[in-house]
Amino acid sequence: MGKGGSLSDGVIKKILLSYTYVAIWIFLSFTVIVYNKYILDKKMYNWPFPISLTMIHMSFCATLAFLLIKVFKVVEPVSMSRELYLSSVVPIGALYSLSLWLSNSAYIYLSVSFIQMLKALMPVAVYSIGVLFKKEGFKTDTMANMLSISLGVAIAAYGEAKFDTWGVMLQLGAVAFEATRLVMIQILLTSKGITLNPITSLYYVAPCCFVFLLVPWIFVELPVLKETSSFHFDFVIFGTNSLCAFALNLAVFLLVGKTSALTMNVAGVVKDWLLIAFSWSVIKDTVTPINLFGYGLAFLGVAYYNHSKLQALKAKEAQKKAAQADEEGGRLLVERESEGTDKKSESQN
Repeated sequence: MGKGGSLSDGVIKKILLSYTYVAIWIFLSFTVIVYNKYILDKKMYNWPFPISLTMIHMSFCATLAFLLIKVFKVVEPVSMSRELYLSSVVPIGALYSLSLWLSNSAYIYLSVSFIQMLKALMPVAVYSIGVLFKKEGFKTDTMANMLSISLGVAIAAYGEAKFDTWGVMLQLGAVAFEATRLVMIQILLTSKGITLNPITSLYYVAPCCFVFLLVPWIFVELPVLKETSSFHFDFVIFGTNSLCAFALNLAVFLLVGKTSALTMNVAGVVKDWLLIAFSWSVIKDTVTPINLFGYGLAFLGVAYYNHSKLQALKAKEAQKKAAQADEEGGRLLVERESEGTDKKSESQN
């Protein structure tokens, strides 16, 4: 096969691998969400203890991350001082634990489809908190887009057949804490030149999350668990559930590392629509036309936001390349002038 054929095969292989990573991430994210709903929902497995479930996930993920980094040395650890850990990782761990606790709690009260619709508010929360902490510049057109997303979610909420105020408050709280965590990662870690992949992130953050969750668990869920004498820990259910949660973090590592964060955002939109369809067709959750209209409006806003971010990244990359080209051109010009001066000096001698 010729050179052109080899190149074509390489491109095809890269595209197939990218689609494979996307499919794996969608499948695992889908599985974790549905599995958590199955465990926590009182009409299904009936184990409504979101703090306990999150702590099981954190202990399992922390253990596997420790083995991958310290024992098998699959991933290199990040050099981190005690002061940096306490000032940067601990606050992020606190926010993450609150986000997971509230989001898992929402599964007890809300349908999977409606939760995905509420999650469309994530760009709104991230942008608003970014503006508040001066990590994002205020732009009228971006804020108008954020308002259109919010309007879409409000319409979807208005059309929700099984609206539960407490469940909505839990999910909105989870979105707020998760958005704050993402902004804090930029402020506390990225600005200091520290980048954590999902494995090193779990290694440092998961034990911290476990400790933070231990306090509310002692007062909220432990007394109830003590009274639930009929419950026996099912290692198959909780083991496979935790394994799926850890595998999802590995999938994020692969997807972002081999493609881009934007690809994951687009894949996330596909996953949300699949979850809504699954929730309606298999779990038999009620999805109304007003639900779909509202989420469709929010979806368009999120799609436009992702498109704007992509254009901004392209513009930034183009500016960077232009600056590099100017620098290279300037260097070559100086070298030529230097060579000309040397030749002139030699001819005079």
